[in-house]
Amino acid sequence: MDRRAAISPPLTLTQAAIHPYKFNNARRNKFPKATYRVTNCSEYDESLRRRGDVTIWVSDDVVKNWASPRRKTRGGQSLYSDLAIEISLTLRVVFRLPLRQTQSFMRSIARLMGIDLVVPDFSTLSRHGKRMKIVQNRRDANKPITLIVDSTGLKVRGDKGWHGEKHGIREARKTWRKLHIRLGPETGDIAATELTTEHVGNETALPDLLADMDVDVNRFLADGAYDGQCVADCLLDKFGSRIEIIIPPPKNAVRGENARRNQHIDTIAEHGRMNW
Repeated sequence: MDRRAAISPPLTLTQAAIHPYKFNNARRNKFPKATYRVTNCSEYDESLRRRGDVTIWVSDDVVKNWASPRRKTRGGQSLYSDLAIEISLTLRVVFRLPLRQTQSFMRSIARLMGIDLVVPDFSTLSRHGKRMKIVQNRRDANKPITLIVDSTGLKVRGDKGWHGEKHGIREARKTWRKLHIRLGPETGDIAATELTTEHVGNETALPDLLADMDVDVNRFLADGAYDGQCVADCLLDKFGSRIEIIIPPPKNAVRGENARRNQHIDTIAEHGRMNW
């Protein structure tokens, strides 16, 4: 057998039309999968064991604020504070417990610690959980932060199962939603989210995502989907001219009026994308 016959020839236009995902296969960057060798086996095994540890304690401030403060207006008095409901429901989500088992779990914690706490019953957890608003305790940054923005697609499918069996509809209707996320790496918290339809682009959703920010940002990180003059103008208007915008330009990017973007293009052309 001729060795030249075993080598696949370049794609023709007909083959590219049949397999469109292979049209740019020769120009894609192939990054090998990183391999890591465990050199500290004893510490690694111990870290895996600690994943099963259950360590729960109730601090003094939680015990003090467990009961609801007495209201001065007319109406019934609440027995439990929002903190008590939030802690109980948080443990329920972590351990995937029903409401009745959550009540028993909180009782066992109070009994093991010797704390006199009146645990909310399952019906109270259900009623208060619907109308309770959880406010995140964000850590304030005392210096300019680095901001990371990204978006991801969420697939939404229609009802199926019984409805399809009854009406003979086998193909479930599906649509997409786009979730935009704003993250602060110094604190590790998701600062804001924005859910839009699939027709809203990243550049369009960025101003609403940054609208309520009141901290200084010295660096902005995003992927190539945010490469555009509208994004640069939005960041300069919001945070000033000192912000460092790090967005990878596409492979076929050309120089334009943005000096910083031109510098990125020149650096990538000279040293490569990975070194940049």
